Amino acid sequence: MKPINEQHIAESGLVVLDITGGDEDTVRAVMTVLEELWATSGIGPVRRDPGEPGVRARIYADVLRPGRDGP
Repeated sequence: MKPINEQHIAESGLVVLDITGGDEDTVRAVMTVLEELWATSGIGPVRRDPGEPGVRARIYADVLRPGRDGP
């Protein structure tokens, strides 16, 4: 994955989450729940790294703003 730079988290409440799971369905389920809790970058691509176990994804979130099912 690309490095996280200061611009990605320049404001209070912004986070970058790297998710690792055993399979794509699990990682997508986690991103779906995060999308419901907070304003996020949405369901992103899931990737496999050769020689590494599991799959990975990155999601950007604003924990100060509610997600699609928030108040």
